Amino acid sequence: MQAAASIALLLMSVCTQPGMAQQPSPTTQAPPQTNPTAPAAPQPVQNDTTGQPGLPQAPAPKPTEPLYLRDTSIDYTKPKSHLWNPIAPYTATNVPSALLTNTDRLKSLLRDGKIYLSLADAVDLALENNYDIAIARVNLDIADTDILRAKAGSFLRGVSTGLVTNTLGGSTQTILSGGGPGATSAGAGGGGAGLGGLVTSTNGGGPAPEQRDPVLQGTLQYEQLAQPQLNTLFSGGQQVLNTNTATYNFTYNQGFVTGTSLQVGFTNSRATTNNPFSNYSPSINSGFRATATQHLLQGFGWGVNGRFVIQAKNDRRITDSSFRQQLLYTVNQVEYVYWALVSAYEDEQAKERALAQSTQLTADNRKQLEIGTLAPLDVVNSDSAVATDKQALVASKTNLEYQQLLMKQAIARNLNDPQLANAPVIPTDRVSLERLAEEDTPAEDLVKQAYTNNPQIEQAVLSLKNNEITIKAFKNGLLPTVDAYAFYGANALGGSQNPGAINFNTGQPYPPNTFPAVGYSTAFGNLFNGSAPDKGVGVNVNVTLRNRTAQADQARSQMEYRQTEMRLQQLYAQIRIQVTNQQYALTNDRAQVVAAQAARDYAAQSLDAEQKKYKLGASTTANVLQQGRNLAVSENSLISATAAYARDRSLLHQLLANTLETYGISIESAASGVMNQNPVIPGLTAPKAPEAPKPISVTPNTPPQ
Repeated sequence: MQAAASIALLLMSVCTQPGMAQQPSPTTQAPPQTNPTAPAAPQPVQNDTTGQPGLPQAPAPKPTEPLYLRDTSIDYTKPKSHLWNPIAPYTATNVPSALLTNTDRLKSLLRDGKIYLSLADAVDLALENNYDIAIARVNLDIADTDILRAKAGSFLRGVSTGLVTNTLGGSTQTILSGGGPGATSAGAGGGGAGLGGLVTSTNGGGPAPEQRDPVLQGTLQYEQLAQPQLNTLFSGGQQVLNTNTATYNFTYNQGFVTGTSLQVGFTNSRATTNNPFSNYSPSINSGFRATATQHLLQGFGWGVNGRFVIQAKNDRRITDSSFRQQLLYTVNQVEYVYWALVSAYEDEQAKERALAQSTQLTADNRKQLEIGTLAPLDVVNSDSAVATDKQALVASKTNLEYQQLLMKQAIARNLNDPQLANAPVIPTDRVSLERLAEEDTPAEDLVKQAYTNNPQIEQAVLSLKNNEITIKAFKNGLLPTVDAYAFYGANALGGSQNPGAINFNTGQPYPPNTFPAVGYSTAFGNLFNGSAPDKGVGVNVNVTLRNRTAQADQARSQMEYRQTEMRLQQLYAQIRIQVTNQQYALTNDRAQVVAAQAARDYAAQSLDAEQKKYKLGASTTANVLQQGRNLAVSENSLISATAAYARDRSLLHQLLANTLETYGISIESAASGVMNQNPVIPGLTAPKAPEAPKPISVTPNTPPQ
């Protein structure tokens, strides 16, 4: 009778519905859902960017601070000075070698041949070692070199604003479930400004600015010339005229931001000759001319000639913003890899438990077979289950090893150390189901946060400013070239009387001292005493009659500006959808986790009940194996749902662009590559083993509202 009663109770427990299983805690409950078909209440537009009333717009983007981020001790915006070292500007700058070794933090996590890795450690190591971030970090200094070029009046070489996406594992196939109804999480990350079909060919066009770096040119030359004469009448009877000439000429050129250019030329020559018709030998000729030219139409003013400095500084801000975007993206990728590793690690443990259960069952079956209380077919069935579980465990171990490798490549610069390369990675964090504040924040407030913080919007706004500068430059390029210029100069002559000089009138040599000797110092002084001035003013006019090239470029610059305007508004629309969808994703993910936990608890209770029935002889091996497979499937579903929730939680932070603030990550430390403080990542908990099946309550618990 007791055995019959036990069997009856077990049968009742098996028939219990999944809803009777363990109920989730209050922290896992989602808020009441609104009716998606209910009409929206009329509300005024609360945030306005196009300047047109009634259109939903956005708050101004928050700039990436501080300006400028630096990662080296060299300021590439400043030139080398002549002071203290006259040849310094003509020497090469030695850029520090790239760090290709791991930081000490990674080795400190190695204990007993294993790497015990928390999510905070993974993020910290990625900020220090990840190559995607290291490559983006160099762009900060590359942008500084453009500022230096712009100050000299040179054209810009441009900066990189795209994301570096070479970290493997960010789009892992280990986590397959989760996501919002729009599935926008699959395309998260985005690209930098200038992508998305935009044309930027006119950026930086327009009249060439004045070159503001002074240029000093010099020519030092000595020439010996022997000229045979066809007619000695004009060579004083000399068959060959010999002339030795030393030349010392210098020119100074400099442009100014006002559209003014200055050129100063200084010429000197000293010549000796045997020509008797030359009064001086050696003769000294000296002269100078200073010419100032001012653009009156095309190329006039600071706005045209100084525009590249403004654009280069805007580009540096874009690069800073792009670096922040890279940090957000890479941290999110590392979190993806970490939760995929957690998923693979827990899956391997689940497969170990399943194999242990099937192995124990087949061992018990063989004992019963020996004593003749069990059919051989049941042993074959359990042996088959063991083989299947072994194969599943091998596949799970392989996936775990691969996820460990992905994790190491995301947080290490190299794995040449065999101890690090072979050490398994043990994840020490699990995601908690505590509700994030963002889950209960109105979607419109989240959208405003994203509008303010999103680096892509910041980059698009800065690109608009650069396009506005380009438009003004091309408008100026439509004008004719009208340049006013003025010059002043002088010439002077000196030297000593030619001893062979002949008077044309008498045919006799000149008496000594007929031509007084004039030294170089006297000749140089005569350049500035007004004795032989050379001065004048003028205007150069250059009018392109049809001006088709300038018209096409000016119109094209306007079109590219309109494209950028539309791209900005498109970003607003995309971000609104992505943020809203990601909030839906967290709601869905939480519901999946709760359902998967209930299903796992029910499967564990069912297996426990089936095993008890089997021991009493009221069940079969096939039923026990089936319940074991159900438990394995439910554990996989729970693992996958939990990882999806963790992944989508980090993605929401990326879309809101508040990951750095939420985790306490210093962008300045990230720019230097040395993290002095560990991130504090909320919503984490320690690993814990699966709970044993709990007795089923007669009265089901009512879930809290």
